[in-house]
Amino acid sequence: MNQQATTTELAFNQPFSERERQILTPEAVEFLSELVARFTPQRNKLLAARTQVQQEIDAGKLPDFISETASIRESEWTIRGIPEDLQDRRVEITGPVERKMVINALNANVKVFMADFEDSLAPNWEKVIDGQINLRDAVKGTITWTSEAGKIYQLKPNPAVLICRVRGLHLPEKHVTWRGEAIPGSLFDFALYFFHNHETLLAKGSGPYFYLPKTQSWQEAAWWSEVFSYTEDRFSLPRGTIKATLLIETLPAVFQMDEILHAMRDHIVGLNCGRWDYIFSYIKTLKNHPDRVLPDRQSVTMDKPFLNAYSRLLIKTCHRRGAFAMGGMAAFIPSKDTQRNDWVLNKVKADKELEANNGHDGTWIAHPGLGDTVMAVFDKALGENKNQLRVTREEDAPITAQALLAPCEGERTEEGMRANIRVAVQYIEAWISGNGCVPIYGLMEDAATAEISRTSIWQWIHHQKTLSNGKLVTKDLFRQMLAEEMQVIQEELGEQRFSHGRFVEAARLMEQITTSDELIDFLTLPGYRLLA
Repeated sequence: MNQQATTTELAFNQPFSERERQILTPEAVEFLSELVARFTPQRNKLLAARTQVQQEIDAGKLPDFISETASIRESEWTIRGIPEDLQDRRVEITGPVERKMVINALNANVKVFMADFEDSLAPNWEKVIDGQINLRDAVKGTITWTSEAGKIYQLKPNPAVLICRVRGLHLPEKHVTWRGEAIPGSLFDFALYFFHNHETLLAKGSGPYFYLPKTQSWQEAAWWSEVFSYTEDRFSLPRGTIKATLLIETLPAVFQMDEILHAMRDHIVGLNCGRWDYIFSYIKTLKNHPDRVLPDRQSVTMDKPFLNAYSRLLIKTCHRRGAFAMGGMAAFIPSKDTQRNDWVLNKVKADKELEANNGHDGTWIAHPGLGDTVMAVFDKALGENKNQLRVTREEDAPITAQALLAPCEGERTEEGMRANIRVAVQYIEAWISGNGCVPIYGLMEDAATAEISRTSIWQWIHHQKTLSNGKLVTKDLFRQMLAEEMQVIQEELGEQRFSHGRFVEAARLMEQITTSDELIDFLTLPGYRLLA
């Protein structure tokens, strides 16, 4: 690898073409270097602390509220405030930072577009650099894209508000190193988006807004608050200029929502129910607890007691502190078949009505075709209001740790296990081929759903569970099903697509991470090694 550019201790192992030079300007790289040098050591300590906490849970301790921070939970305080253009977030669309997607998402019937460098983007170098260029052009209002047929896509007047989701703390950016180590992907994404866009955003009455994923503790939130405050001071901006919405998508974090809001009170505007990742985290966190094994992924829905408790506690906590409580993702994709499409829209409507009636301020969709349906649900619930901060849920009985950890009823079926295998393999194949957001069987899948699929099977093997038809789930049974489902995938996709894809590598990775004695934390870490 040729080191094309080295700055104060940052080394880039990719050649700088004209595209890189647009984004990795000397000034932008200088700012990135400062953040990396100042904040990486503490980030590494935070990741080590995650391992420590997990070891205690593996040894039998259950997650709980923290007794030392009870005073934060019990005292009265609120967050600093929410900017005008974030007051109404009733429908948000999410998607990767690809050029056509960015234009379509900003033009959709939604209030906010969450542009994603995380779970729906396979972060190969080109996509990450192009993503920064695409967002810069979107912020300037100059973004266009022309299809092969010559159709021109461009922004309509009054596009959605842009929020940038950076990578999680655990993900490296392997193409840039500091002192011989890959730098945090989160700082790379944050630094470049902030640097190139904050002035234009502020000039048009918006601001540098971020979504923060995969947080596991209030200390991690406090780290982000320091990154934001340092950045504001460096660019002579008032405290609280940078705003963030943080996803509560790990089991440890659900017990620390007050503390997270408090640690970030200058910068935070809300929390979001990242439901798919939360289910994945429930499996992963409680992996050694045989009484907490989840059933088929398809039956773990938001009306299940442990998920309903999580949604209600998030709303109650956020609204007490003046912060928004955002709902979760509708992964369904509209269908060209009228009957199927009616079924999809009804499923989505029922799910969103549950969220709106619980008191969420807004919710997520993955496809512009769901915008009208979901907008109608929240229009009805909100009436004349921009949000539901007035819904306090004060009359709710206190939500206990037992409620948040309650085992989930439901069957483990052979059909469910086989479906998990097919979804995970197809998703992994797409991801290592550079595509992080994939329609599979009528759902828009991102990394979280593949994570649930493979950790579920790992847990069933680990605890020697039986399927509803009496079969014992073993490594051998899994390997046999994997071989059989690979044939099904081949038949479904056709020989051409199958043989030109990376399905053999995907199956090998799926086999490794599902049969390993220790549960692999994130499939995107070994996956990243296979990504060009």
